[in-house]
Amino acid sequence: MPGQSLQLASMKELCLQPRCSGGAGIIRAATGLRLIRPPGPANRYRNAQLDDFGRRPGRARALVPPMTLRFQARFSHPADRLIGTAGFGLWSYPWARPPQMPRAVWFFFGAPPHDMRLAMDVPGYGWKAAMVDTGKPAALRWLSVAPLIVPLLNIPAFYRWLWPYIQRATGVAEAIIDVDLTQWHDYEIRWEPNESELLVDGAVALRGPSPRGPLSLVIWIDNQYAIVRPTGRLGWGVRACAEAQWLEIAV
Repeated sequence: MPGQSLQLASMKELCLQPRCSGGAGIIRAATGLRLIRPPGPANRYRNAQLDDFGRRPGRARALVPPMTLRFQARFSHPADRLIGTAGFGLWSYPWARPPQMPRAVWFFFGAPPHDMRLAMDVPGYGWKAAMVDTGKPAALRWLSVAPLIVPLLNIPAFYRWLWPYIQRATGVAEAIIDVDLTQWHDYEIRWEPNESELLVDGAVALRGPSPRGPLSLVIWIDNQYAIVRPTGRLGWGVRACAEAQWLEIAV
């Protein structure tokens, strides 16, 4: 409902249900819900996920600003040993029905070779606070001329001149979060109609233009990587993992 204001501090309020694959699963540990991605070769996608897509009355994507989400979270491994992608927050579930252009306000991790270079001078991997809204009219106008623009983005001077305009049009804002992922940290998403904030341990990590709703809530850990570079290089794959890894959310 437009104008909805929710303060979600308890997992019981979030309408979350599991959506897992490749032998991944979710258990209730002593301190929270643990999303576990099992070990295995690079022969299949393995994903432990909780989400509310289609779980609420009305639209499959049902959440709208203003809204505040709070999480306490930790990982099994430090950033340099994690495999795949992981995170939590709000997104558009882009390939579900009906399909949507990617929109998100969330905390996102990607391990190399994952490389999504969306924000100027921010690495395409690592643990980030991030926002994006590629469905805005300004973003779609850039998409329509992508075949002409992308080759020119391989020229460094042209890239540094033009990319800030594209980044602003697509609502991209990102910041690296330098914390020990194996320790508990407090994460907060303040999603407002115009401007949003992402906080870590009470300090603002990122402030930027809000993605439009409605969005869905998601928490996940998987073994995939994606390559999306302004220069036109695209790729996707899954990685082998020698040991189980997990993301735990306090409840």
